[in-house]
Amino acid sequence: MTSTNLTRDEAAHRSRLLQVDHYDITLDLTGSETEFISTTVVNFTVREAGDTFIDLRARRVEEVLLDGRDIRPDALTLNAEGYDETHGIALKDLSVGRHSLRVEAVCPYSRTGEGLHRFVDPADGLTYLYSQFETADAKRVFTCFDQPDLKATYALTVHTPDDWKVISNAPQRTVRREGTATHLSRVDTPLSTYLIAVCAGPYHEVRDTWRGQLTHHPETPTDQPTELEVPLGLFCRQSIAKHLDSRRLFTETKQGFDFFHRNFGMAYPFGKYDQVFCPEYNMGAMENAGCVTIRDEYVFTSKATHYRYERRAETILHELAHMWFGDLVTMQWWDDLWLNESFATWSAAISQAEETQYGTAWVTFANVEKSWAYSQDQLPSTHPISADASDIETVEQNFDGITYAKGASVLKQLQAYVGRENFLAGVRRHFADHAWGNATFDDLLGALQTASGRDLSGWADQWLRTTGINRLTPAFTVEDGKYTSFTVEQSGAEPGAGELRTHRTAVGLYSLDPSDGGRVRRTHRVELDVDGASAGVDELVGVEAADLVLVNDDDLTYCLMGLDDASVAFVLENIDRIDSPMARTLCWSALWEMTRDGKLRARDFAALVARGAAHETELAVLERILGQAAAAVRSYADPAWAESEGNALLADAFLAGVRTGDEESSLVFAQALTRIPLTDAAADFLRSVLDDAAEHVTVDADLRWRALAALIAHGAVDEVDAAIAAERTRDRSATGGQAALRAAAAVNTDEAKKAVWDELIAGDLSNLDARHKMEGLVYPGSTPHLAPLAGPYFEVAEKLWENSSTEMALRTLAGLYPSWDISRAGLDRAAAFLERDLPAGLARVITEERSRVERALRNRRVDAGE
Repeated sequence: MTSTNLTRDEAAHRSRLLQVDHYDITLDLTGSETEFISTTVVNFTVREAGDTFIDLRARRVEEVLLDGRDIRPDALTLNAEGYDETHGIALKDLSVGRHSLRVEAVCPYSRTGEGLHRFVDPADGLTYLYSQFETADAKRVFTCFDQPDLKATYALTVHTPDDWKVISNAPQRTVRREGTATHLSRVDTPLSTYLIAVCAGPYHEVRDTWRGQLTHHPETPTDQPTELEVPLGLFCRQSIAKHLDSRRLFTETKQGFDFFHRNFGMAYPFGKYDQVFCPEYNMGAMENAGCVTIRDEYVFTSKATHYRYERRAETILHELAHMWFGDLVTMQWWDDLWLNESFATWSAAISQAEETQYGTAWVTFANVEKSWAYSQDQLPSTHPISADASDIETVEQNFDGITYAKGASVLKQLQAYVGRENFLAGVRRHFADHAWGNATFDDLLGALQTASGRDLSGWADQWLRTTGINRLTPAFTVEDGKYTSFTVEQSGAEPGAGELRTHRTAVGLYSLDPSDGGRVRRTHRVELDVDGASAGVDELVGVEAADLVLVNDDDLTYCLMGLDDASVAFVLENIDRIDSPMARTLCWSALWEMTRDGKLRARDFAALVARGAAHETELAVLERILGQAAAAVRSYADPAWAESEGNALLADAFLAGVRTGDEESSLVFAQALTRIPLTDAAADFLRSVLDDAAEHVTVDADLRWRALAALIAHGAVDEVDAAIAAERTRDRSATGGQAALRAAAAVNTDEAKKAVWDELIAGDLSNLDARHKMEGLVYPGSTPHLAPLAGPYFEVAEKLWENSSTEMALRTLAGLYPSWDISRAGLDRAAAFLERDLPAGLARVITEERSRVERALRNRRVDAGE
């Protein structure tokens, strides 16, 4: 039995053996600050007699009663510390029929964002709790069969201090007596354990109602109401309540409800819809049914850039889409996690683009999600979209750019392949066929085939069960200024077996028009299928040759888009003149991928950004390219050039962007300036930020903290402790506390870096404190002071993996990896470490990080002309 790392085979065995009917859960949160009492009564029906186990991660197990009989001696495996949670609670010799199991346990609160996380707000001393159960951490809070296909109903009783609220999947009935409150709720629709939520504390609350209509479609039931109302709630900590922009949040939530009710064909299934902004949150958000939990960094306590608002809206719509795809219809097992997340990512992008103020959401998708996917898909650890999910640890490692971004890109490609309306009709049929149950990708594919009339089995094999990326490149001949031949060439997917795939793509021709102010506009567009090594585009023969050729125009497919030499030269000189935001971002993306591939020198990409960024109208794209330029100079450029010219090139360009941009773009440039090595002029500007004398940009607490950390790393702050203490006097918030940790970790001395390193290795920090310290650890100028830690990393990595949760281990090992050591010796150290017999997850993170350093070393040589 492997309760803490449940395997697919064990889960399938439990599903055959039994069905779960109901959980009655009582949580007592009124006692200790470190642990709570969890009492669970689970009713289940055994279909086949036999043995199995139920999952629980607890500090102590006080009682185990099966049908009223004490089975504790036979059910628990003990070790030196007591209850051995790795094996769960054994259920032996189960007879066919109904059974009731009662378990009372004492469970620890979490500081790592898993299970039931406890946070004390330093701003006012108030305590807040929230749960996080995906992938399989419901067992940290109550005894359960913790797998997605064993759905059940629930009754929750939560005892709290009398000034606390409880927010969960269903409305609460609260009874108060003698300083405590008891909160009762019932979930009468079947849910998977990972979708249950419990948030408790003195949360600030704002309420509203969505009122709208359900559009009926032939593929969905006709007995659903047309006029609908859904109560909406927003919750956050008291100390940040004044920053909760509830009107905007409710507006974007309602726009999502409008879009999904118009297109999904089924009414929102969970009664009320609450969104709880939670402190020290690991992910963006989690789709608990009717009770979405969201990182409370999305309650912007300082001025936020347009990009952060756009990404927050994407998160809101992503989680709302999950109410249908994920919660109403749930995956059978975690091998369809990719579909769950990819569908929500696709849904968020299309609803943003068509329903909200973020009409260029697909442009952001092309620049952000695609970049993430391309990077992940070129690592040695790349895997098929539909990946093996033999156990929970494997699943947790695959919460990555392939699961989310490549999968969503492929769904966008599938939508283009079958047509938008056919795609949505298939989705509606899928919801209607599997509501309240579990389903697989094959079920969805069958619905899409029925709706579109196309056989999609070959498409699924091509795209979901292979690895790597194809490159599409134009090949043409020109005579007398016109194309005499034109083809799109497809390379085999790499890394992988070199497969060719069917791409629904478009070729766009763009030219500079002197009569139109020198703007670059599209002159021709042809849409086609590329299903072999080459596809002719006869429609372009005889057409006047263009200045710029894009073979993935409008970003229809998932590929690396190659540019011909003339197009590269044109883009390098004219990117700011390209009129279409999508075409422009495809060019930014193509040149960035060329830089990563060593086909374009890092200094040339940095120069392009320095010249063209100030003209970029898409603020989300602007943030990305500034970060990419910084990464190019830091990791891919010849260090001698970076030191003598490259750092100053970026600092001067970013500072100019602050001074010449509008309010939004100036903030983007100012924030980017704080993350690169400073020139004297840049340091002077950041001092003006701290002196409240900065011009051209709005100064708030966030920018002050960023400026202070950058100046500390630059060695421009004499009394670091005093400077940080002064900022803490101005900003007593939890956000300020974490920014202070980052600033202190930015001190560039051997002693300071070693002290931060030791704290992180000890593993006693909360998840968010650790994240901010890791950020400060690697600020500009840190490399010579981190150099002595490159070797010790490999001495502690195995122990860190063994002593941490998977989530924290992956984050810490990636954050502390000696990526600053871009050398052959560093690569050799990692290679030697990988020769050991390592856990798969540990080997994967080391392999990925080593690959990134190997790419950097290779690109530095390219940049130096070696």
